[in-house]
Amino acid sequence: MAEDLFTSAAKSRLETRSPLPSRLRPKTLDDIVGQDHLLGPDGPLRKLVEADRLSSAILWGPPGTGKTTLARLVAAASSKHFVQLSAVNASVKDVRATIAEATERLGAHEQRTILFLDEVHRFNKSQQDALLPAVENGLLILIGATTENPFFEVNAPLRSRSTLFRLVSLEPDSLDILLRRGLKAEQSTATDEAIAYLADRAAGDGRQALTTLEVAIALADGGAVELKHAEAATDLKSLRYGRDEHYDTISAFIKSMRGSDADAGLYWLARMLEAGEDARFIARRLVIFASEDVGMADPTSLLVANAAASAVEFVGLPEAQINLAHAVVHLSRAPKSNASYMGLLAARADVQAMAAGEVPMHLRDASYKGAASLGHGANYEYPHNHEGGWVEQSYRPAEVADRVYYKATDRDILNDTD
Repeated sequence: MAEDLFTSAAKSRLETRSPLPSRLRPKTLDDIVGQDHLLGPDGPLRKLVEADRLSSAILWGPPGTGKTTLARLVAAASSKHFVQLSAVNASVKDVRATIAEATERLGAHEQRTILFLDEVHRFNKSQQDALLPAVENGLLILIGATTENPFFEVNAPLRSRSTLFRLVSLEPDSLDILLRRGLKAEQSTATDEAIAYLADRAAGDGRQALTTLEVAIALADGGAVELKHAEAATDLKSLRYGRDEHYDTISAFIKSMRGSDADAGLYWLARMLEAGEDARFIARRLVIFASEDVGMADPTSLLVANAAASAVEFVGLPEAQINLAHAVVHLSRAPKSNASYMGLLAARADVQAMAAGEVPMHLRDASYKGAASLGHGANYEYPHNHEGGWVEQSYRPAEVADRVYYKATDRDILNDTD
């Protein structure tokens, strides 16, 4: 009894003194902000959880998007036993012990087990392999959480037996809701400017937003949280960066690289980073630019942009800013050609405006039984059987046989004049 009283007292003190993100941890699916694509009224994850039909799953997303919270809510809504391990310090021995306990639990009480494995990407191959039989036969329902791309970090056999749910960074509107909940819990107030600043600096991370808010409230010392408190809490000076500035700045960034001004590109990159712009957004724009504006004038630019985007995911800020700068300079100095992009636009215009011609008979799939009797593949010339690996034949419907979409410039490599 005494132990129960002490446990209850400790729990009560933790509830009032634990960090704000812990105190505001959602207790129902409806309390979760963001992730509407998964948890909205018709969201697939919501339906599976509410029906207690969720099988093994991997929750993949940036920090502070609710992966651990979601796993706990799944367990709370289920009749299954819940076990949590962290891949950071769990061993194969721990996995085998969990499997043994799950086997005993199923035999004695007919109760299955949910294993929540945080940081699942930190498990090595042998550790993941140890889990596989129990997941495969349904003894364990695995819920793995990871910030890394599971296609790279989770073994294919384990991944193929799990449903992948991707969580996304919280939007400013969701962070606004979360911050106002935090203010209410702390019985505090804040200016709209301070809230917007904290949401901006959180970069989609709900936990970071609440942690910083808690510091700002302490700095306000009983008064309303103002911008100066929010700035002090992040130890950064506010750089005005509203919605209009967001689009104007990225426009200036793209146009600077298109104009081959590497210094301007680096300036706008620095300005976006200082304003707390999502590095993944910047990386996505670089990947698009590499094909839209550089294109066939320097095909390696797409590799550079993709490598920078991968570095943002793998390395993270602040170090990944170096990779972004590398890509910006390369793309700015690269020769430019939008011929492939303009060719696509011209082809799409024809697809939308003209009747869709049938696929020519010689180009149709002839790999299945009976295809030859339909004339599929008849008279198709296999280019590799000809000198130079090329043979003259038509590859388009008759309606567009004479249309030219890709018009190579003198800057494009492999152009028709080479």
